[in-house]
Amino acid sequence: MTYRLLAINMDGALLESDTKMSKQTKAAIEYVKNKGVKIVLITSKPYLSAHKVAKALKINDYLICSDGAYMAKSNEDILLANRITEVQCEEIIDILERFDCHIRVFNEQYSLGNKVKNKGQMVAKLSINLDEPRFYPLNFVDSVYDHVVDYPISPLKIQAQFANKEDLKKAVRQIENMEQPFTIRQSQDSKIELLQKGVSRGKALRYLVHSYGISMEEVVTVCASESDYEMMIESGLGVAMGNAPSRIKSHAKWLTRSKDDQGFAYMVREVFRKQLKVEI
Repeated sequence: MTYRLLAINMDGALLESDTKMSKQTKAAIEYVKNKGVKIVLITSKPYLSAHKVAKALKINDYLICSDGAYMAKSNEDILLANRITEVQCEEIIDILERFDCHIRVFNEQYSLGNKVKNKGQMVAKLSINLDEPRFYPLNFVDSVYDHVVDYPISPLKIQAQFANKEDLKKAVRQIENMEQPFTIRQSQDSKIELLQKGVSRGKALRYLVHSYGISMEEVVTVCASESDYEMMIESGLGVAMGNAPSRIKSHAKWLTRSKDDQGFAYMVREVFRKQLKVEI
């Protein structure tokens, strides 16, 4: 099979645990580019964070950011932006601020966060587990609700880290009672993420692949999180990193080493070694 596009979980495959990229990873990216294969970085992070990594790797293709809510090549070349509306955002924040939680509202250019009043370990717990953006303006305000009322925003994603799971459950029930089409994801560390209904990495990748005039069978996906499941099972070759969760590993067609053990570079050598240069 000839593969024409390589879609990579940026955080789980390219960036090691210290958030740096190895020389082997950079060389592997260059090797794939020289084969004529399109490279797409996919991340939960905002556009500016992904753009910084893409620039370092000299990747000029579209970036799938905010878990599929936003796809762009530049600030002027935006292919997809699936936002939570201003009214929805205001109502969600109104609910969240009734609970002991740390809130983040993500746009492509900046984010808002509420100031945590608790001190010591609670501050660390509420802050460190959030999806911290890099190279990305983060503004803290006393009340996110007051701010979005005065300065309305249509975010791509809203996150909240709760001090306890009971508050999380109550908040989720109230948001679900809004009867609005949201995707609500929960994690074991008492965090929730909200996106518009239907937003996913897989859906964004399908949209991009179709725009290039190729099929998902011609795509290799390098996967490392539960959010990658949809795109992995639909691609021609779904690769699981060694640091991926068990469900991803069990459904992958190919399993490589972990990100801290040069798993991405190893996969590239094995999968693309015999492939001739392609054109799209």
